[in-house]
Amino acid sequence: MKILLLALVMVLSGCVSTAPEYSNTLEIIGSAAESAPDGVEGEYTFKIQAVGKPKRTVYLNTELDYRDQRNVTIALHPRLAKQLLEQHGADSETFFIGKSIRVNGEAKRAKIIFNSQGRPSGLYYYQTQIRLKDIDKIEILETAEN
Repeated sequence: MKILLLALVMVLSGCVSTAPEYSNTLEIIGSAAESAPDGVEGEYTFKIQAVGKPKRTVYLNTELDYRDQRNVTIALHPRLAKQLLEQHGADSETFFIGKSIRVNGEAKRAKIIFNSQGRPSGLYYYQTQIRLKDIDKIEILETAEN
């Protein structure tokens, strides 16, 4: 009977979801703002909601709108994005959306300047970014929700 009970407990514990504990983006943004112009090194876990690729850099966003005050952007160097996509056989616009990732890097406040007709408009906002160049600094988490 004890063996049956132990086996049942082991089977049921294997069914528990292993959803990651996500980093608090507001704390990261606050720490990056306080440390500016320096950044804050750390290990962060995010769920990616949106992807942007205006040129060659791939931007992974924690919010649907990259201008949202709660957003943290992970900027993937073109070489790194290419490596990741080759590993997983997908394109950046679809692969990363809904994925959970863990990154090691420096969260830093970046000034984003609005342009009008190709010239700086004088308007800007701040975005918290983690810029990655090394494949060892990012991990795609395989969880029950992915």
